Amino acid sequence: MNKILKTSIATIAILGSNALVLEAYAGSKEKCYGVVKAAQNDCATKTSSCAGSSKTDGQKDAFIALPNGLCDKLVGGSVGKPADSGSSSDAY
Repeated sequence: MNKILKTSIATIAILGSNALVLEAYAGSKEKCYGVVKAAQNDCATKTSSCAGSSKTDGQKDAFIALPNGLCDKLVGGSVGKPADSGSSSDAY
């Protein structure tokens, strides 16, 4: 019984600390346009109706949420929404 209790407490502590890290990480994201593989976008675009429905790799109006600063390091990545995107939603 003692071994099971210790294992349970350790598991809860580890999972709890992971949740805190993920929560902090989630708040520091930006939309990165033009680098998403086909069918991997995070939200609707002018030419696709929902998340995961972009038609081509690198579609200029499709975005994926990435940690702040990472998009600027990617070839073809753009933090600003393309002028002709017509994105139907700003949420992700």
